[in-house]
Amino acid sequence: MSGVDAPEILAAYDAVRSDKNETNWLIISYASNVGDALTLTETGSGGMEELAERLDDAQAQYAYVRVEYANDTESKRVKFVLVIWIGENTKVMRKARVSIESGGVKRVLAHHSIQVDARDKGDLDEKEIVVRLRKAGGADYNGGRG
Repeated sequence: MSGVDAPEILAAYDAVRSDKNETNWLIISYASNVGDALTLTETGSGGMEELAERLDDAQAQYAYVRVEYANDTESKRVKFVLVIWIGENTKVMRKARVSIESGGVKRVLAHHSIQVDARDKGDLDEKEIVVRLRKAGGADYNGGRG
């Protein structure tokens, strides 16, 4: 897999992780219909909803997003989510290779609390993802209400 550790991808990853940068998501796509070369497609600051709008139904893509939520009135949590997106119109051979090729992406976008395997934009509902993040975090200060 080539390109996943390209300087622009690493810079975007650092921006999403930074408390001082408004960028809160990035998308990495395959550079062409054949091969495994990856490229940074886009970054944004509109959260999970904006990210979901930008994913391409005809591609397999990788996304990394910062999610902020409150556990109670006194605290705010910041967690990171790796999204492995396989759009419904993705070619069969590309779909088959994602399970193998995603390992390289996971090594570069290493710091994430959960991985979301998404096939439909409904899989990226922020409320449902926050419930998963709370469960993954161990402590639930929200009385089990997600």
